[in-house]
Amino acid sequence: MFEVFTQFADWLAYDLLSLSPDSKFGDAVHFFIEDVSKIYVLLVVMIYFIALLRASLNVEQVRNYLAGKHKGVGYILGSGFGAITPFCSCSSIPVFLGFTSAGIPVGITMSFLLTSPLINEVAILLLMSLLGWKFTLLYVVVGMTVGIIGGAFLDAIKAERWLQSFAKKALEAGQNAPLQTSQETEKLSLTERHRFAKDETLEIFGRVWKWVIIGVGLGAALHGFVPDGWIEHYLGDGQWWSVPAAVLLGIPLYSNATGVIPVMESLIVNGLPIGTTLAFCMSTVAASFPEFILLKQVMQWRLLATVFAMLLLSFTLIGWLFNGFSAFL
Repeated sequence: MFEVFTQFADWLAYDLLSLSPDSKFGDAVHFFIEDVSKIYVLLVVMIYFIALLRASLNVEQVRNYLAGKHKGVGYILGSGFGAITPFCSCSSIPVFLGFTSAGIPVGITMSFLLTSPLINEVAILLLMSLLGWKFTLLYVVVGMTVGIIGGAFLDAIKAERWLQSFAKKALEAGQNAPLQTSQETEKLSLTERHRFAKDETLEIFGRVWKWVIIGVGLGAALHGFVPDGWIEHYLGDGQWWSVPAAVLLGIPLYSNATGVIPVMESLIVNGLPIGTTLAFCMSTVAASFPEFILLKQVMQWRLLATVFAMLLLSFTLIGWLFNGFSAFL
């Protein structure tokens, strides 16, 4: 399925640019061309067809449905909804305010926000091609579990008291307002669905294309220029401290779940254990500084620090778990 991208990279890097396949630079350029072209095509195709399916989705009905459910069910539904919607950190504030304004508990909202950047249809498809269905399934389960447990914990400590004042008022107003009655979803014509899908594809691609370049560029650098055995020597023996070190290393960086896949591939190829790699990539996607700079606009420092510490602890535990069971993957 993906051989066409390898052939395109062969032609561009080795035939057109006349780079040597035996050189580190040629290998890095080939890796960059192959993965960028593959991810871009998958992004456009997958986002367009997913958007077609979502064209008639009534977000207000989804909010009302979640608000009326038991919290335990709400965490699962919020996390599941986050897994099938292609939101990223740049969408976090309007999504957060939309859910709080509807009166949905903070924990359910956070279940959605924690899961959404970790899982999307493109990341799942790429993981399937790189690491197989077992790892992909475990990745989805882990991502949703982080969202569900995180949401339940934040509700248990009454995290809504640490919202910024305007967000807290919006939540209180939403919780005191009567739930809207379910309305029939407007049926869109095929032309309207196409227009919606096209606009969504252009909007999402416009937000993420540069992060794909950055993510793949970092992956190419690791793939082509890191000395053989360097990563394996320092972090590849499964030392207990390598997982928290990888989590801390990912914080200053930023990528989305799509852009981080080639980085994950390069780290694993260079000898980094799966758990350590996963901990690094999850930290890069869901615990980066840009993400928290945006969330600071709706959260007080106490809540932000709590979410931050919770994520770092979760990613560290997940890394240790995957390293311990990597032989069975």
